[in-house]
Amino acid sequence: MARDLMRGPAVIAAAAIVGVVAWSGNVLALPLAMVFPALWSFAPSRAAAGMVAAAYFLAASRGLPQGVMNFYGSDALPAIGLWAGASLGFVLVHALLWTSRPGWGRTLRYGVAAMAMSGPPFGIVGWAHPITAAGIVFPTWNWLGLGAAAIGLLVMTTRLWPIAILSLGGLWIWSAATWTQPLTPDGWVGVDTQFRGADGQYAGYLQQRDTIGLVKTAVSKGGEVVILPESAIGIWTPTVERLWREALQDTDTIVNAGAVVIDAAGYDNVMLSLTGEGADIVYRERMPVPVSMWQPWAVWTGETGSARAHFFANPVVEFGGRQIAPLICYEQLIIWPILQSMLFAPEIIIATGNGWWTENTTIVSIQQASTVAWAKLFNVPVVFAFNT
Repeated sequence: MARDLMRGPAVIAAAAIVGVVAWSGNVLALPLAMVFPALWSFAPSRAAAGMVAAAYFLAASRGLPQGVMNFYGSDALPAIGLWAGASLGFVLVHALLWTSRPGWGRTLRYGVAAMAMSGPPFGIVGWAHPITAAGIVFPTWNWLGLGAAAIGLLVMTTRLWPIAILSLGGLWIWSAATWTQPLTPDGWVGVDTQFRGADGQYAGYLQQRDTIGLVKTAVSKGGEVVILPESAIGIWTPTVERLWREALQDTDTIVNAGAVVIDAAGYDNVMLSLTGEGADIVYRERMPVPVSMWQPWAVWTGETGSARAHFFANPVVEFGGRQIAPLICYEQLIIWPILQSMLFAPEIIIATGNGWWTENTTIVSIQQASTVAWAKLFNVPVVFAFNT
């Protein structure tokens, strides 16, 4: 009994430390998250298992309260409430599926929990999933590496966990010693911006002109395909299209730009293909940020203004003569969008974001670390473009 009383706080504290370090934004720290299943299995009770899950998730997502305050200009209390609310799915799944009986039954239960947090509905808030580290431990192994990582996570819940730690730890060290960043395709350039923003505020005329100037600078340096951040050109209108078409008139450049397409019911967060001849919508975001963008309750209340979630639509699209896997912002933190895209063997990952509201947090670096990990696992080049 005394040992159980000591074990509970110890594994909860360890889970918090794992969450902080693994999800620090350093891509090479991600494999530490693979210890989480072992800590979950060490919990002496269902309540302790829930607290282990809460400690890990809240530590990993610790930047959320500050981000919410930045975005809404709100006080800390609502931000902390949203932070705690976001953890409920992760905590409930892991608490309900925990069992005190060791053996393969517990392992199977963890597998169900991991699967549940990989796709809708629970996977909508499936941040900090340990399987993300597969690309660091098994770079270029593709689906075989994903399977090996999954097996490693399952073994963590058994009495063989020391062997799993030694094996995965050795591969982690080797990977870190030989690490190289994913490639960027020749002629493809991601343009980062630093435009400030606010809730409900979009790119005005002066920002459009500044963004066009950044594109022309990238072209002058050899950029043939230029990637702009999420929402880089704001609300998409015929006037904005004409401005960009004229700006690109005398070039062979193709631009991938984030924008918002609105109608009477709501809006889509999209990627556009822009040239001197015109524009096309090439991608509609599969999973916008819950609450701030995607508000599913709007359907029931009759409210308008919610972003639409195209959950499993357009996992791969053609852009610039290549098949790309598009990931906009929040999609880089969860599991199913990237795995769905990889089923279609894309040639390039395009990862964009609008992170002006993440000031004083590690949210953007965590998004990019996650994307790098997946790019390394599947050996696919990646281009980033973020507004920070």
